[in-house]
Amino acid sequence: METTKSQLKGEIVRKLYESDDMRYAVLRLKDEGGREIVIRGALAGLNCGQLLEVSGLWEKHPDFGMQFKVDAYQIRLPGTREGIIRFLSSGSIPGIGKRTAALIVNHFGEETLKVLSEKPERLQEIPGIGRKKAKALADCWKNASDRRDSYIFLQGLGITTAYCARLFKRYGDQAVTVVRSNPYRLAEEVDGIGFLRADEIAQSLGVEKDSPLRMTAAAVYCANQQILNGHVCIPRETLENETAKLTGQSIELAQQGIDNAITRHLLRGLDDMIYTPLLARAETELPELVASLALVREFAGQKMEPDFRFGEIQFNAEQQSAVEQLRKTPLSIITGGPGVGKTTVVGEIVRRAKRAGLKIFLAAPTGRAAKRLSESTGMGAKTLHRLLMFDPNTNKFTFGREQHLPCDLLIVDEVSMLDIILAQALFRAIAPGTSVVLVGDADQLPSVGPGNVLADLIRSGWFAVTALTQIFRQAENSLIVTNAHRVNRGLLPVNPPKSDALADFYWIEQDDPEKTLDIITRTVSERIPARFGLNPVEDVQILTPMNRGTCGTIALNDVMQKLLNGGEKPQFTVGERLYKLNDKLMQTVNNYDKSVFNGDLGTLVRINTAEKKFTVQFDGTRDVEYNFDESDQLSRAYAITVHKSQGCEFPAVVMPFLSQHYMMLQRNLLYTAMTRAKKLLVIVGSCDALRMAVENMRLEPRFSLLHQRLTELRKQIRKS
Repeated sequence: METTKSQLKGEIVRKLYESDDMRYAVLRLKDEGGREIVIRGALAGLNCGQLLEVSGLWEKHPDFGMQFKVDAYQIRLPGTREGIIRFLSSGSIPGIGKRTAALIVNHFGEETLKVLSEKPERLQEIPGIGRKKAKALADCWKNASDRRDSYIFLQGLGITTAYCARLFKRYGDQAVTVVRSNPYRLAEEVDGIGFLRADEIAQSLGVEKDSPLRMTAAAVYCANQQILNGHVCIPRETLENETAKLTGQSIELAQQGIDNAITRHLLRGLDDMIYTPLLARAETELPELVASLALVREFAGQKMEPDFRFGEIQFNAEQQSAVEQLRKTPLSIITGGPGVGKTTVVGEIVRRAKRAGLKIFLAAPTGRAAKRLSESTGMGAKTLHRLLMFDPNTNKFTFGREQHLPCDLLIVDEVSMLDIILAQALFRAIAPGTSVVLVGDADQLPSVGPGNVLADLIRSGWFAVTALTQIFRQAENSLIVTNAHRVNRGLLPVNPPKSDALADFYWIEQDDPEKTLDIITRTVSERIPARFGLNPVEDVQILTPMNRGTCGTIALNDVMQKLLNGGEKPQFTVGERLYKLNDKLMQTVNNYDKSVFNGDLGTLVRINTAEKKFTVQFDGTRDVEYNFDESDQLSRAYAITVHKSQGCEFPAVVMPFLSQHYMMLQRNLLYTAMTRAKKLLVIVGSCDALRMAVENMRLEPRFSLLHQRLTELRKQIRKS
């Protein structure tokens, strides 16, 4: 395989494959020597007869031999009679088929394209083409030429065909004008084009590196990168340094970029910290919302009568305190690890609330967590998004400041997953006088989204906090529970004693990535189904610290898809991603229109290639239809990251934990992964990697002033 770039020139003679999302194509190109070559890459939207100049690398495809992988190309118009006929009849100009194309080219020869561009009225010279048809063909040619010229211009800037299509979808015929006037708008407004790509385009257009447009866009980009890392805000000095480093410009210019972004309301400065407007609003409003609920004198929990019998279940002092708090305060938090009785306490709270005649709502951030809450309480629970009823027509939640949730008691589980934006939406929707119970494990990973809400609320003083610590006798028999608590105390997990009896925890010592991959594939596909009777797709979940690497999600999903969902069956490809009937999938972004949310797991149950649609079934009951070009909202889920598993519980979890994952080896990540397993946990990893994790309590700080704002507001109210 060659590793140096090559260039080719030739004519497209056949379209072998084009993805439905218009991002990828495989074409047959005849080069100047008459040799036919298969080329592949971001070539969708091109047509037979077009001349191309391409650059890229030769690669050997395992099934189809040598191919040319294109990373850049330029379009040229055809110059031969045959090429012009193929080009005109390729479908690029509506109204011109093979017969009409041949008539036109036979009449005008190699001057055809010039005639179409400069003297289209001459089409009337051809028998069968009257004035009306000539005008229609001329209009089609002009529109196609304008769009083609725009494509050529944009591709000359390094914008692929796929992104050209997105630009025209977003801006229509103004696409080129927008790109010329301010290419950095693309970073703000076009999905998939970030600052770095927009910056390359701007440089191609000759935009100066110290341009205010560039510095402003860079400041916004750097701020948004911090949000992706979980920060709510960023110190101004840090943002200045990051912006200067990214652009290669001075601190003074970075400061001007930040100031411009603030002036344009793209960023907001508060207390020497820089926010996006959305996060600034959330962090300043949330403390006020909490205070409005905490300071009421009458609340629903006061109607719950004391009951020292606690039903037929024996409760310890911690659990009794957690239940009794509802009569004393409107806001309470119950926290603790696995096996300490959080579910039992919630069940008792629900029992007493029902007896008091209270209207109860139950919710959790994810569908699986909501389902588990429903099963444990015997009451219906919803995801927070469904509870608050997002309205896609207004792009807002139905329940909020103007319309509160009609309940007396609200219980929210898995609150460690709650980011600051969703917390703001939730507390907006709660009416003063409602009793609120938040349940979560403070030692788990913080939310994927910005903030560290549960920890900040626990420390704020606004909530009555009960930490459950006593492990119940039944849970003590589980090595999953025992080892999760050992890890949380900084100790290595232990294997079960050697015997023929089945255990719920196994640690297989291994640090070689290839051997680990082999162990995991055989464990999931053979050993667990044979010994535990669990379904390898429905019951077993592979969790891994990272996406990349031999034991990352990408490689594991490739292997497990072939192993667990192989054979001939309906399938479709988008780009280089393959989706097959019965694939296990996970939603990776919130889609409010379809009411599916980041982290929802489903199964691909139908593929309609004729209409370019497919259907995913979530929760075993709810079917959601997608277009092929929406498939990037989903990823295969035979293996997922530990972060994506938050709020979920699986019958069995298999997890690689290797030294090569050193960047992610932290105690709360290992602890979170272990607590996702309900019946069986298998860790394939090295002692060094696990020791590194349990000893690493260093948590990456998340920039946020929520805790300070909560405590300061409490002090102000106490003084007044």
